[in-house]
Amino acid sequence: MNETFVRLLCPECGKSWERKPKELPTHTEGFACDSCEAERRTAEFARTDRDLDVLKQFQ
Repeated sequence: MNETFVRLLCPECGKSWERKPKELPTHTEGFACDSCEAERRTAEFARTDRDLDVLKQFQ
């Protein structure tokens, strides 16, 4: 079985990384960038609509 990842992109500093959907808060909750610590809704860090869909599907 393949592992699923959500690709993230910080809208403030541009850092890009991946996380497993279960490691992230729900798409409406607050989340902070690992690099610059900018805080926004988790949905705003999803790199693409597909990444957001994956995040919602696993929560």
